Amino acid sequence: MEEKNTRKKIIGEVLAEIIEDVKNGCVKKVNVGLMAYGSELGSEELIKGAALAMQNDPSVNVVLIGPKIEGFEQMEWIETPACETDISKAMEDALDKGLISGAVALHYPFPLGVATIGKVLTPARAKPCFISSSTGTSSSSRVEAMLRNAIYGIAVAKADGIVAPTVGILNLDGAQTVLRALQKLSEGGYPIKFGSSMRKEGGVILRGNDLLAGSVDVCVTDTLTGNVLMKLFAAWNTGGNYEALGWGYGPSAGENWGKVVSIISRASGAPVVAGAVTLNARCAKNGLPAIVASELDLARKAGLDEIVASLQPKQTSSEEDVTAPPSEPTDEEIHGIDVLEIEDAVKVLWKAGIYAESSMGCTGPVIKTAAARVEKAKSVLKENGYI
Repeated sequence: MEEKNTRKKIIGEVLAEIIEDVKNGCVKKVNVGLMAYGSELGSEELIKGAALAMQNDPSVNVVLIGPKIEGFEQMEWIETPACETDISKAMEDALDKGLISGAVALHYPFPLGVATIGKVLTPARAKPCFISSSTGTSSSSRVEAMLRNAIYGIAVAKADGIVAPTVGILNLDGAQTVLRALQKLSEGGYPIKFGSSMRKEGGVILRGNDLLAGSVDVCVTDTLTGNVLMKLFAAWNTGGNYEALGWGYGPSAGENWGKVVSIISRASGAPVVAGAVTLNARCAKNGLPAIVASELDLARKAGLDEIVASLQPKQTSSEEDVTAPPSEPTDEEIHGIDVLEIEDAVKVLWKAGIYAESSMGCTGPVIKTAAARVEKAKSVLKENGYI
């Protein structure tokens, strides 16, 4: 009920703002800078994207940054030499001086701790889905990065207008550990809405089918995987050299990061450029950095710092000399252990006198053990934080 009332309030506020703008005969513009040089498709493709963005959303005003192109003098420009260093500097200056509220760039040197959250159009049902993350990195630790990506993905989805975005985790190395961390945050009071796989077994861990169908609003992944997914979803039907679908690699999010900088690639076509500009404008207008800070504050109150500390590397059981108990038939499987921890988990069971083997099932790693010992094995694994 509270969620429904919140949604009604936000919709009411947005409608009231639109009505007020119409009454006054004006629409409040959001200035977004766009690097207009460096595309493999030519500068004209970038400018076409800028024009399309303003056509689709009258509240957006694109400020082109780069060498002025003949035939497009009527558009607003921050003119620079045909040098990417000069263009980047001009964009930074415009952001610092408040001439633009956000920026869309073909490249940006994000510091460690900042990542971008891409947005794709899934092909099965034409449903948008955020890929968190697609460039940058929110932490040098893989699992911590994916944990933070979940929080940043939620923040960007909220800045884009989704009140309570659903979250799923792609079935990758570290996914089960990230899931346990998010469940601890949820138990601590962090308001996260877990989505569910469309597969028969359901659950928060996502398969390829879920990506195609857009089963959740936010798909948590590592940056390298996310980057590949962005390219696949954007250019799967063009042969690969023209990104035709989606909203680009997304706006930036990170702790103590106050800028809204979105990324497109040198192969992004006009439709993707337009999508990136409108998403950037929406996130800038709705105060993405403040939303990120608010989400982190809620997560900290729910135990984020303690959970992150528990994820740091420590001596693993695989480094210890542990002898396996006498072998016995293994006719039961235990699911939910992360692939990065599977061998350690097996040795923890050995230390407890339980014979176990690691194996890879259709949906991920499993531990095989005797049916008579499976409940005790689960108890040992739970005590040691593996499930």
